[in-house]
Amino acid sequence: MNAAGAALRLRVFEHDVVDSTSERAFEELAAGRARHGDVHIAREQTAGRGRRGASWASARDLGLYASVVLRPTRPVHPAALTIGAGLATLEAARDLGALDARLKWPNDVLVGAAKLAGILVETRGLDLAAPHYVVGVGLNVRQRDFPAELLAQRAVTSLALCGVECTLERARETLLTRLASRLEQAVAEAPRLCADYVAATQFAGHVLEVECGEEHVAGVFVELTLRGLVVRTAEGLERRCALEHVRAVRIV
Repeated sequence: MNAAGAALRLRVFEHDVVDSTSERAFEELAAGRARHGDVHIAREQTAGRGRRGASWASARDLGLYASVVLRPTRPVHPAALTIGAGLATLEAARDLGALDARLKWPNDVLVGAAKLAGILVETRGLDLAAPHYVVGVGLNVRQRDFPAELLAQRAVTSLALCGVECTLERARETLLTRLASRLEQAVAEAPRLCADYVAATQFAGHVLEVECGEEHVAGVFVELTLRGLVVRTAEGLERRCALEHVRAVRIV
């Protein structure tokens, strides 16, 4: 694996039909039963969701729908978890055979212009003395078609449509292995994680167009840390964009 250090120890809970695996994770947290590394996986979701309130199509036995509970000893920068989960999902997709998979800021996994996987990192009522996070991942595996209303919103694909035939069991094992490593790295070794993300996105050496809040900033990539994404503008000025404000990044 690319990630350093010991992997997160996972405890898997399997569900049949749920509204959302992340909701199951939050229910267990609220009840005081959740442990660091718990994973909730469902055969089907009736209310799967993605970033910015987007829905996630979760047909029965066609995709991988999973949510990981994290209860670290200290708060973790949400961007580290977002980046870590994105890297893990990208690596899993490539491990399974989708060699052309790539990352779109911050953690959508695409093949061409079509979305293969999505990630949502959440916390609710964060207690700094007992922090918790839920990392939800949806990976399209065996779908041959998608709802028309979804296709009207964006291009989507699956491993099967990319010519990759694999079982849900293999996809699950591959993704969880990568998540266990990268999420532990997000907790313990964020600088290395950022460097790996830059390598995966190939930002280094390129001019980037950054949508930072309501502003668009263009410049040569300088660095990515949890303090922000830094570019050097045509005027020679270094601009740092806080990660929580970066909505999109595009290589020009």
